[in-house]
Amino acid sequence: MVFLDRDGVINIDKHYLYKIEEFEFTQNLFKTCKYFISLGYEIIVITNQSGIGRKYFSDDDFKKLTSWMINEFKQNDINILDLFYCPHSPNDNCSCRKPKPGMILQANDKYNIDLENSWLIGDKVSDINAGINAGIKNTILITSEYYKETDEINTQYIVKNIIETKNIIKN
Repeated sequence: MVFLDRDGVINIDKHYLYKIEEFEFTQNLFKTCKYFISLGYEIIVITNQSGIGRKYFSDDDFKKLTSWMINEFKQNDINILDLFYCPHSPNDNCSCRKPKPGMILQANDKYNIDLENSWLIGDKVSDINAGINAGIKNTILITSEYYKETDEINTQYIVKNIIETKNIIKN
């Protein structure tokens, strides 16, 4: 399984994005996802969406954008197995908000995933820590505005963009 964060990995992070007309896929995303599928991986998206909990946009706004996004993947011959999201604000102390592993554990309960041989790709330390906290050993951080070289991070790989993950995830 390959777990992908949404904002910053799938799309350009625009902070509390919920409008289709503002959504921009990251460069080479579809090409990279097709590569993962060619290796036999399935793809699950996990995403914190605190904009819902903060009342910046509604759950329905998020679901509308998500449906559109999944359809764009399908139009590019990519099946997204599932998407899990945390609608809570950081103050809600839920078990699903990354860096907690709740979304990954929900996916594992639903699909019985081999987490030890799965991959997680994120652009924040909290993404990587969620994977590690769930038992995923293979993590890749895509550098972003959130990453500072002084950050303590326990990941094997740090790359500049998603296409570089193809040099890491191989047969």
